[in-house]
Amino acid sequence: MQEIERPGSAIRDVAPEPATDDGRERAPGRLELVRQFINTAELEQGEPGDDEFADLAALQAWLRVRRLIGARDRLDEGDLERARAVREALRKLLEDRGAGGAIDERALRSLNALPACAQVRVRFDARGAPLLEPVGTGLDRAFAELFAIIEQAAADGTWARLKVCADHGCRWAYYDKSKNHSRSWCNMAVCGNRSKAREYRRRRRAVEAAPESAG
Repeated sequence: MQEIERPGSAIRDVAPEPATDDGRERAPGRLELVRQFINTAELEQGEPGDDEFADLAALQAWLRVRRLIGARDRLDEGDLERARAVREALRKLLEDRGAGGAIDERALRSLNALPACAQVRVRFDARGAPLLEPVGTGLDRAFAELFAIIEQAAADGTWARLKVCADHGCRWAYYDKSKNHSRSWCNMAVCGNRSKAREYRRRRRAVEAAPESAG
């Protein structure tokens, strides 16, 4: 993993460890880690499917290979549930934001409860550039790293382009590279056409039912 420190950057620009290619657009720089984190659970028609966080050992291995925790860090009982809860809160936040509605209060509570344990500090590099680095160990360190990435992405405008697929049978996190931020689906050929087909069937049923209602 190549590590590059950029002058004026609030956090280190570390390319995430490559994961299996899911065919969607990758987010730029370290924001890809957040996208990968959300996509560790694959949903099947909106219901839970394969989960890369199958157990505590799997979660620990996932975080370690991406250097979100140290080589000697160990996770504690309850960390698996915490990681899954934060993952789904982030997914819900992106989903609600994309729909233009209010953010789910439970998702906000889940995320806002973390800063007390997921702390960062400012460190200055040899060129005098400020860097945010996590404080602590284990899952708290990983959360701090992910939150620092999100804060920097919000500052540079890339966080707004991280979205959740509008197809409720998918809800996969993807990066919207369109010029006007107008993409709604992670994959137009699959999710877009599937969503349009559902909408077409809904309208057709409504038209077919209209004479009955009128009668």
